[in-house]
Amino acid sequence: MSENHQNLNAKMEPAQHRWKHAANIRAVIFDLDDTLWPIIPLIHDAEQALFNWLQTNAPKIVGQHSIESLRRLRQQLIPANPRFSFDLWALRHAMLTQLFATGEPDPQRVKNLADNAMQVFARARNRVSLYDDVIPALTELGQRFKLGSISNGFADLEQIGLARHFHVSLAAHEFGSAKPDPRIFQAACASLGVALHEAIYVGDDVVIDVQGARRAGLHSVWINRATHMRAPRDHEADFECRDLAELTRWLQT
Repeated sequence: MSENHQNLNAKMEPAQHRWKHAANIRAVIFDLDDTLWPIIPLIHDAEQALFNWLQTNAPKIVGQHSIESLRRLRQQLIPANPRFSFDLWALRHAMLTQLFATGEPDPQRVKNLADNAMQVFARARNRVSLYDDVIPALTELGQRFKLGSISNGFADLEQIGLARHFHVSLAAHEFGSAKPDPRIFQAACASLGVALHEAIYVGDDVVIDVQGARRAGLHSVWINRATHMRAPRDHEADFECRDLAELTRWLQT
């Protein structure tokens, strides 16, 4: 799940395990946000770190805006450029550029301020708190399967310390399209050297992860860490799990 997307939370039916085993699977591909770590507190912390930096480096902006008003400004920019719908880094950078350009005549200084502000935000965004099951699962699954990741966000797996676990990692802002576009799922499988039916995609979002993967030709797993939620009857997931430990046990059967 990305910072701009929320899970479905409607009346849902109990999940059905449509697929009994994983004997033909060669690759497991993961979503990142809300699958390997919780995203909402992370984004809140990163936005606070950015706002604190603005207090020192752009006090006039802080005098005119709150964190909430900056969120609204960012959302208002989305229609201005089709890329902003999937490139969250470019969207936030554009918002900051617009703010700094007000009253600053030097374009290079505006760019430098926006770049520096994004570095502050990105560093905080990469200070993730992994779910406890992540490292054990990636370590164990990596011994048997090729592992990959696809994300609509812009987490840096090198900075986070997870890059070594993945053969392939695709991010929407670098790839040029976002989930549920089938092309990003298909590109991940091609890079891993596996057929679509030989890959499972694991994610928390019923629409962009589960349905997106299935419609691209992959198997799908819905990781439902919020146990009060139930998937809609047509959610299409082959398997539902509460955490990656449960997924690992299932893949070993």
